[in-house]
Amino acid sequence: MNRIDRLLGILILIQSKKFVPAEKIADKFHISIRTVYRDIKALVELGIPVSFEAPKGYFVVQGYFLPPVSLTTEEANALLLSESLVYGFADKSIQAHYSSALNKVRSILRSSQKEKLELLDESIKMQMHPNHTLNFEYLSALQNAIASKMIIEIEYKNLKEEKSKRQLEPIGLIFYAFNWHLIAWCHARNDYRDFKVSRISRLSQTGIPFKKSTHIAINEYMKQLPVNW
Repeated sequence: MNRIDRLLGILILIQSKKFVPAEKIADKFHISIRTVYRDIKALVELGIPVSFEAPKGYFVVQGYFLPPVSLTTEEANALLLSESLVYGFADKSIQAHYSSALNKVRSILRSSQKEKLELLDESIKMQMHPNHTLNFEYLSALQNAIASKMIIEIEYKNLKEEKSKRQLEPIGLIFYAFNWHLIAWCHARNDYRDFKVSRISRLSQTGIPFKKSTHIAINEYMKQLPVNW
């Protein structure tokens, strides 16, 4: 990767996060910390308002906007392949958002790239097990609740077909055993619980922030899963 491409890549990385430590930039682009400092200085000299907050890292001052960049054919192909995976493993809410985002990406492609993408679109298919259906529409709402740290209320049906109402503090989503699972702190049980998303019959946002100040990291919770696939 030449330096111009690397500088653009660093700028895109910094814009994609609230803060990016120098160490993460160095790991991402396989460069030394000293080179990171030089590259950040070069971006600033080009008039890009990159700033730093210790100990969080670099950020682009709010209000700066990088115009859309053109995608390579390989990048566009990767997004198209991902669409098949989204339709196989995500619910209707995510599918709708992904299709909308992909259409925006398609709109900035060159004519020759669009032609190749249309050909690939007809050439990539995914065959799922007939019992593998994701008819719910909760993943997008759950993502929002996790990111905003807001309590949700659900109606849930367990394996015995017993229904219950729960107030939860959602901390993560895990796909395992061929299903999406919501991991959340349950106010009724005063403990963490694993809810199969397909068994949620109703979900509502309460607008109430989490009451519990700290939660287990989702990576730590994964060590407790009953299966490793």
